[in-house]
Amino acid sequence: MSPQLPHPDPGVPDTRGPIRYIWWLVRSQPLRVLRGSLVGTAWMVALSLRPYLISRAVDDGLRTGDTGALLLWTAAIVVAGLGLAQLGIMRHRTMTFIREDASARSAGVLLRQLSRIGAVLPRKLAAGEVATVGGSDIVNTSGVLTMTGPGVGAIVAYGVVAVVLWSISPLLALCVLLGVPAVTVIVGPLLRRLDRVESAYRHRQGQLTTRAGDIVAGLRVLAGVGGRDLFAHRYAARSQELLAEGYRVGAVRSWIDALTVAIPAGFLAAVVWLAARMAVSGEITVGQLVAVYGYVAVLIVPVWFMLEASYQLIRGRVAARRIIALLKLTPDDVLTPDDVQGSDDVLTPGDRRTPGDVAGGGDQPAPTRLADLHDPETGLTVPGGRLTAVAAADPAEAVALADRLGRYVASRASWGGVPLTAIALPELRSRILVADHDSYLFAGTLREILHGAGRRDETEILAGLRVASADDVVEALPDGLDTAIDTRARRLSGGQRQRVRLARAMLAEPEVLILIDPTSAVDAHTEARIAQRLRAARAGRTTLLLATSPLLLAAADRVAHLRDGRIVATGSHTELLEADPDYRALVSRDGEPVAAGGPADGEGVLR
Repeated sequence: MSPQLPHPDPGVPDTRGPIRYIWWLVRSQPLRVLRGSLVGTAWMVALSLRPYLISRAVDDGLRTGDTGALLLWTAAIVVAGLGLAQLGIMRHRTMTFIREDASARSAGVLLRQLSRIGAVLPRKLAAGEVATVGGSDIVNTSGVLTMTGPGVGAIVAYGVVAVVLWSISPLLALCVLLGVPAVTVIVGPLLRRLDRVESAYRHRQGQLTTRAGDIVAGLRVLAGVGGRDLFAHRYAARSQELLAEGYRVGAVRSWIDALTVAIPAGFLAAVVWLAARMAVSGEITVGQLVAVYGYVAVLIVPVWFMLEASYQLIRGRVAARRIIALLKLTPDDVLTPDDVQGSDDVLTPGDRRTPGDVAGGGDQPAPTRLADLHDPETGLTVPGGRLTAVAAADPAEAVALADRLGRYVASRASWGGVPLTAIALPELRSRILVADHDSYLFAGTLREILHGAGRRDETEILAGLRVASADDVVEALPDGLDTAIDTRARRLSGGQRQRVRLARAMLAEPEVLILIDPTSAVDAHTEARIAQRLRAARAGRTTLLLATSPLLLAAADRVAHLRDGRIVATGSHTELLEADPDYRALVSRDGEPVAAGGPADGEGVLR
């Protein structure tokens, strides 16, 4: 049974600001928030009930010597304590559900966003930032929702205690009413400073997390070149900088915590002193004196919750601001219809538009499955249903071409005459696959890694592995397809990982498959088998190979030579070897002649 997500559809968040985003989390669970507010208010108000019961026990039982009344009020105090405990349990449970729901909802919208922007994410946001947003920022934002329960209750309880004290003595009530404004005046500047230092701390934390991820990912390489100690020292230095920022946050936070306790305690002492003098003078009874002390002591709880809510709001605003920044990332910079129709000019930065500028973009029907792909920037046309190869003198130009044809960057590329920017992105992602030779491999069994989005039976999986010449990879693993593979498949060699990636791409069976240097880590004989089997497996479907390997180029129906950003020659591999000296020098690697036959066995072909 597949696991059920807490929110299959988390909804559409309000990203107009951090407070609006937090309010959206509140509006997403109105009944639960209402219950939390009612229970939190009842709990807070019930805290002030016991001082009243104690005062009645003193005045009606102890002072008068009435044992029956004393027992009655004592029993009432016990019952009130039990009820207060039950309300406290309900409050805590409800607020936990509210925070967990908000966390799950934020995680859902972030996961949906990360899936939507895909490969564009590393270009726009560091991995450490993403990790921190997905971890602490979600929790800190959800923590603000505490205000909807005990936070609301604290305000109500503060008013209730003030009214009760006013009935006893207006002077005492006035002292209490002035307490919270005084706390706000004193603590307010500290809260604003906390906002600044918390933002700086979170920024450095994201940077440090990114550096840690980079070190872990390249640890084996760093050890090989002797750079492990150097990067460890740099990481330690950045950690010290983060530690200093943490001390600044802690210093402000410690002052807030100290004042949160000291200021209410000062008012408690002042009010008790006044109440004691009034009791001596006969203005209030001894029971009322006890009640005043209880009311003011209880008042420390809502005051603490209000100040804690202010602190949570500061942290939550910082965290929500970072969540919104990630949610506002776009898959690519989209062009207007006027930009993408009837022009073959090279795209310039001034041509870029935001998704909101596109009139009707993303709603045109996709072309038929054998439509041609066209890239105006290079002049390349990829015929539908054919195996096309591009040999690029600059590997970066090949990757840029794949990004444009896969719609990972803004471009005027088209598919069957329809601009890629005008087609819905989910449909493009399901029909056009760009497979990098170093694409990410998630942890799991080999079977799970190869399944992808579809569920393939073992026969299909083995067929995909055969095309990638990865049969021996399965045979070498102790449990075959059910062998557990760690993240990035580090237990496999470079060539094995590359063939697993190719098998995964083949099993996806996209209508258009763009392969970036898929055999750079395998030997010539293996590459020859892959080229032959790839051609057969992709017969009748559109395939684009970006490589300079003679074996792959010889298997293509048509080869294009990409140099200085433009296609300078096209033809078969043999024709380009004879007619284009630059192409011949590029694919021969060492400048020696290249055998121009098909890749039947790979013999006699230079690597």
